[in-house]
Amino acid sequence: MITFYHAPNSRSGTVAIAIEEMGLSGEIETKIVSVPRQDGSGGPDAANPHPEKKVPALEVDGTLVTERAAILALLSELFPEAPTAIPPGHPDRGPFLMWLAYYAGVVEPLIMGMVCEVSDSPIWITTYRDMAAMAERMESALADRDYLLESGFSAADLIMASPYMWKRDWLPKVPVIEAWFERVKGRPAVQAVAMRDNP
Repeated sequence: MITFYHAPNSRSGTVAIAIEEMGLSGEIETKIVSVPRQDGSGGPDAANPHPEKKVPALEVDGTLVTERAAILALLSELFPEAPTAIPPGHPDRGPFLMWLAYYAGVVEPLIMGMVCEVSDSPIWITTYRDMAAMAERMESALADRDYLLESGFSAADLIMASPYMWKRDWLPKVPVIEAWFERVKGRPAVQAVAMRDNP
């Protein structure tokens, strides 16, 4: 049995969209939980098994997995035949894992550094690179394709696009990246989850 713990309009939206894209709504039970919000609303939910009461969390036969990158990679392993799955053995598996790790280790810290106004610090740049380097890397990957992977759309696109769903102004002002974001944002699964999360 697989249970997904989701809080609408939170980071777990990336996993909710991936589940929709992969056609797994019938295979995975979704439980809505509350989480503490920046505006002071919400709060820890006793029904949420995440050790920090955050989302996303995925329970697979009693084993708990947290963190978006890990959950997205695991879903592709558990459901290798699902649409957009990039399972072990797939030619794009390495690049897929690279983008998931790049998001968690570089992109999110870069954006948080920008929001906290510390991203121009030499230590920050040395550790996480900078926004221009990130944009260059994305632009290069998208130069001859619609999505980040040669095989097409995947959860790598979802996680890389996720911060810009919250604030479009953060998106690098590069035509090929802006066009990619519009393609990701316009996907039916993205729209379906947005409708469910905001009835």
